[in-house]
Amino acid sequence: MRARVVAGLLVTLATACSATSHPAAPSSPSAARPTAPAATVAASASATHRAVPPTHHPAPATHPAALPTAHPTTAKPVAPPPLTCTASMSNSTPSDYSTTDVLVATAPDAGVTTTAHYKTTDTTHTAVADSTGHADIPYRISRATPGYTVTVDVAVTSGARTGSCSTSFTPTS
Repeated sequence: MRARVVAGLLVTLATACSATSHPAAPSSPSAARPTAPAATVAASASATHRAVPPTHHPAPATHPAALPTAHPTTAKPVAPPPLTCTASMSNSTPSDYSTTDVLVATAPDAGVTTTAHYKTTDTTHTAVADSTGHADIPYRISRATPGYTVTVDVAVTSGARTGSCSTSFTPTS
């Protein structure tokens, strides 16, 4: 709708400019003809039309409403697919002073970071998956709170790809 109004105004301005003897603004090549001076045009104008001095016309090509608005498009980067990750414990109910392993399956040679969230502290270990995508990360259990479920968060990375998973164990006395 706004474009039609602007286009209509531009046509009206162009018509008025050519009617007030703008030699540089003919509406078409066939309309380029000698024109009478502005005073003659004003004197011969009909009662319903009034000649407007050319100084009152903004230049249509530079008028802000006549200029197209640029809307730049930006391509959003496509995120790589997430890396697969599965984790389990070799013993989900280890006793004090024993070892349990976090068993991770992911992409071959992926970096693996595990963080065990004990009741009073967090412990982080890192490893690299083997050529089949498996990693075994040992956790030594020493005086962990019996009955408190320890969540183990696992993060895996390979190039720009990342993934995550988790597992848990509950120490016994």
